[in-house]
Amino acid sequence: MSRRRRGMMSEELKTELAKELGFYETVERDGWGGIRAQDAGNMVKRAIQLAEQAAKKS
Repeated sequence: MSRRRRGMMSEELKTELAKELGFYETVERDGWGGIRAQDAGNMVKRAIQLAEQAAKKS
């Protein structure tokens, strides 16, 4: 039995990052499965950067 993992990022954050990184049109056209692995990696890197910045402000 395989369980589907829940995403760690909200849809809102993923959408914001995709727009910022310039591949949101692909997401709109093909869904999240249509993005390149490199784009997904860049999205994760950017999310980590934002989390680190937020932690420093606290």
